[in-house]
Amino acid sequence: MADKQNNQKSVKIAAGAVVCVESEIRGDVTIGSRTVVHPKARIIAEAGPIVIGEGNLIEEQALIINGYPENITPESEVEPKTMTIGMNNVFEVGCVSQALKIGDNNVIESKADVGRNVILTSGCIIGAFCQVNTCEVILENTVIYGSGCMRRVQTERPQPQTLQLDFLMKILPNYHHLKKTVKAGHNAS
Repeated sequence: MADKQNNQKSVKIAAGAVVCVESEIRGDVTIGSRTVVHPKARIIAEAGPIVIGEGNLIEEQALIINGYPENITPESEVEPKTMTIGMNNVFEVGCVSQALKIGDNNVIESKADVGRNVILTSGCIIGAFCQVNTCEVILENTVIYGSGCMRRVQTERPQPQTLQLDFLMKILPNYHHLKKTVKAGHNAS
């Protein structure tokens, strides 16, 4: 029980972020301003902290997890690795992201799965139901799509979801309770 309280205290939510109470956030997690976290989204920092930048959209049942690699147990003495997520990324319904480094303007579509050893640069789209569990850096503006996880490079980056974020920031508080934001240096309650 004490562990659960310690986990809750290490969650830092910047002013201007909209984080629904029905979301599950565990461990040392920092959420930037203008980020929207839907109900039933899960952000779990087991093997190290998670730092989420500004303007991200994390939809229902999305799972962002900084977990232990398969061959490491929580009891092992391992240096914690920080998971860093940039700005203006979209994590669609039911996706799973374990990537320790995600740049800006990426879209991980519904039910997609991104492994721990993947580095997602910027402007990438991981298509619905695609699994990327390789040890590689995905080049900028790469689109992974289809049942065969085919790849191509698009000429332009995905547009930031600013209109959707603005809409959700106005609507979600009318229908869901929100987690409290904290000022720098203070703990959430």
